[in-house]
Amino acid sequence: MTPAPTFAVVGHPNKGKSSVVATLSQNDAIAIALEPGTTRKRQAYPLTVDGRTLYTLVDTPGFQRPRRVLEWLEAHSVSASDHGETVKAFVTQHRDDGRFNDECELLTPLVEGAGIIYVVDGSVPYSAEHEAEMTILRWTGRPSLALINSIGADDYSDTWQAALGQFFQVVRKFDAVRAPFEQHLGLLRAFGQLEPDWEQPLEQATHFLSEQRKQRRKQSAVLIAGALEDMMSFREKRTLTANQAAETSDGSLAKQLRHLWYRHQRQREQSQRVAVESLYQHQHIRRQEAELEWHNEHDLFSEDSRKVWAVSKHYLATAGFGAGAVSGAGIDALTLGHSLGAGALVGGLIGAASSYLYGDRLMLPTLNIGVLKDGLKTATFGPVQDSQFGYVVLGRAVDHWWHISQRNHAGRDFLDLEPADHHWLESLDKKSRQDIQQAFDKRRKGRPLEDRQRQKFIAAIEQSMVAYDDWRLNRT
Repeated sequence: MTPAPTFAVVGHPNKGKSSVVATLSQNDAIAIALEPGTTRKRQAYPLTVDGRTLYTLVDTPGFQRPRRVLEWLEAHSVSASDHGETVKAFVTQHRDDGRFNDECELLTPLVEGAGIIYVVDGSVPYSAEHEAEMTILRWTGRPSLALINSIGADDYSDTWQAALGQFFQVVRKFDAVRAPFEQHLGLLRAFGQLEPDWEQPLEQATHFLSEQRKQRRKQSAVLIAGALEDMMSFREKRTLTANQAAETSDGSLAKQLRHLWYRHQRQREQSQRVAVESLYQHQHIRRQEAELEWHNEHDLFSEDSRKVWAVSKHYLATAGFGAGAVSGAGIDALTLGHSLGAGALVGGLIGAASSYLYGDRLMLPTLNIGVLKDGLKTATFGPVQDSQFGYVVLGRAVDHWWHISQRNHAGRDFLDLEPADHHWLESLDKKSRQDIQQAFDKRRKGRPLEDRQRQKFIAAIEQSMVAYDDWRLNRT
């Protein structure tokens, strides 16, 4: 079996090498800083899917004395045929020479067989000072690809493209922070064309990464569905003795349980978000969104969240009709069809009417105190009565998933969840709408979802994620 390819990411200091490594290896723990010299030792970062290493990125220090190195190489070379061996001799001879520590760290993976990814900053003008390091890299004879990674606002990529094309087999623009997933795969395919031995393993790598992306979306849908099931049915409970019940007013008890109920719902949403971030290997995200405080505009229960993520009354009515009709079909089954579909029709009409009438009201859970039994009373707050609550949670979850799925691992900016200005669920197919609404209704009533219904719920959520992704794509 052909070993997985290794790519050394090389270049001038502070030109985005570590950002490229972080994105292509899906590792957001790699240190990225503005000051030069952040990377002093080469470090390998394998990209592994299902226990299989697809390729390895090696982060390296930047060139420090390329002209001195090139002078040595030219002085010790007889002809172009010995260039590769001359580079290897330089590394062997200067490995312990502190003056050339960075160059030796950079060149070692190349003399050991790694491919070259040369990174430049396209936002600064091209200068001839880079030609020494590009010449050194050409001397290695390794398959090479140059990336123009613009860090600043200016664009000198055309002049860079012309210069780089004289030294490297492939030249591409690549924004390590914002490049879409397809560009990642494009780089792998390009390298596969440069080295025959790598063509098959890199083709397999693109396949595995594409499948991984689909699987992550599916797993995210499972996580979102699980959170929704929990949040729609959750009850905060308190057991009271007769004396405690007598000493505590209903208003005070309701306030206590409401506070705990809200806290649980916020924490459950947060745990679902962290699980999705972990699934996509984002372990070090800094959050712009506040810590879900009650008065914050981003809060789960804020009026702003409701305005953004609640669906229209018309949407609720059509989804409610379908969900109610499915429930009403049980009546038809029990009557062996003698109701002539009246159960489904009545159920659908009731579901549509209730969804329409209460679709724009904020219906909070109520306090329920049971009867005294064995000297104890049980007080419960919940489950949610708001027909829109599930859609608010779903909208926020899918929006968060989308930002995470699109985020490169080189990103170090805050995760700022900006909601959409249109409810994408309006484009969701009728069957998926009904499956979501039926699951919401069932969980609000405290009834568990059967396995088949849960799978339909998950599939409908995944369809809503696809619809959201399409909608976002059409916006740009």
